[in-house]
Amino acid sequence: MQRLAQRRAGRLGDAVETALLLMAVAIPAAFADSPHFISASANLSGANLVVSFKEAGLGTNQLITYVASADATAVYVCVNNGGANPSAKNKTTVSGPVSATGTFSSGKNGNVTASLTLNPPSAGSFSCPSGQDLEVASVSYTNVAITDTTNGVTESIPGTFSTGCLLPNVRGAC
Repeated sequence: MQRLAQRRAGRLGDAVETALLLMAVAIPAAFADSPHFISASANLSGANLVVSFKEAGLGTNQLITYVASADATAVYVCVNNGGANPSAKNKTTVSGPVSATGTFSSGKNGNVTASLTLNPPSAGSFSCPSGQDLEVASVSYTNVAITDTTNGVTESIPGTFSTGCLLPNVRGAC
């Protein structure tokens, strides 16, 4: 009778040990399948906006695709050889969505730390007369976000990011 009780206790101990082992494996796996942004920020670099981020909970060595996006407004001007914007009609304002895409590996720690750079919207068909150069006078970015398109996770970055006048020495540019 005592032997039977010892065998049952041994099986019960084995069952508890197996359950604990399964939990030890399952809990980290659950966290690895829980993608989330740890941080996201944006900073101007000239006329461009650099979106930096860190995302965790991705699993080991996964390729993750990201899209940085924003609404942007840019003022383009024509600058002559004398360093001036000689005419009001040699200036245009363009607005629209801008984005940048990149794919990064989560590495052995299951996270990605990276940056993507947004450029101002294109001047489109606006062009300058002969002898003048097209320049960006100012840019403003709003509704900035970073999206992990692989896992469907988005983080908004609040604020308006404006360059101010990028051509302070060009008469009539700003």
